Amino acid sequence: MSVPPTPPVWVPAARVGLSTASVYPESTAAAFDIAARLGYDGIEVMVWTDPVSQDPTALRRLSDYHGVPIIAVHAPCLVITQRVWGTDPWIKLMRAKVAAEQLGAQTVVVHPPFRWQRDYARRFNEGLERMTGETGVTFAVENMFPLRVRGREISAYAPDWDPLVADHHSYTLDISHAAVSHSDPLEMLDAMGGRLSHVHMADGSGQIRDEHLVPGRGSQPCAEVLDLLARRGFSGAVVVEVNTRRAITREEREADLAEALAFTRLNLACARVAVS
Repeated sequence: MSVPPTPPVWVPAARVGLSTASVYPESTAAAFDIAARLGYDGIEVMVWTDPVSQDPTALRRLSDYHGVPIIAVHAPCLVITQRVWGTDPWIKLMRAKVAAEQLGAQTVVVHPPFRWQRDYARRFNEGLERMTGETGVTFAVENMFPLRVRGREISAYAPDWDPLVADHHSYTLDISHAAVSHSDPLEMLDAMGGRLSHVHMADGSGQIRDEHLVPGRGSQPCAEVLDLLARRGFSGAVVVEVNTRRAITREEREADLAEALAFTRLNLACARVAVS
């Protein structure tokens, strides 16, 4: 009795990157060192208070030294980065674009505007469209989540925490954020369709706070998302963006990041279906 051959495995062209936010409280420079030694395909730079993250020249030197390309720049959209690169959100976005161009990054990750950024929010879609036409860099708007106060949901973003409410050219799917908003990431992936260009891989358990767990440690369908991306031939980037703040030593942090990388690579593949 002959045993049928194992079907070949299909692995998409998507690169698996590491967000520099994943090594916090260590530095941006540490992220390049860890990514190189663990075998990540690239880096997503979270622009924040670390001066190196704000300096394209320093970032280029790190990238060249470690042999790790920069595949994305995350614009400084967080509350804690309100004064990074000034306070004008358009200046921040323009500087993120310029940095991405200088570093050879394909994507700028950006959050929806905060509600109090009224002028920015009013012109956000129009501005992104204009900037997209000026560069080869993709601006991928990320799904966020509502705040829950005394049983009520409040969105800090305009028009909403869900970027699908607006008609954007490109999206970032963040699975940890989907857990907080109690959204189904598989449904979000379907809704984003061909406009999904970037993925933040992290798990969550559905709590009201953003957890960014190592994939496989929460309740989200991380493996199913990766399998579906593989079946669709996803060619964007899948970036591990996890929280390792509880790691006491560098060895513990690297173990978490190695586990996240292994999980992502293992599941970002599917059996090729033979066509008769």
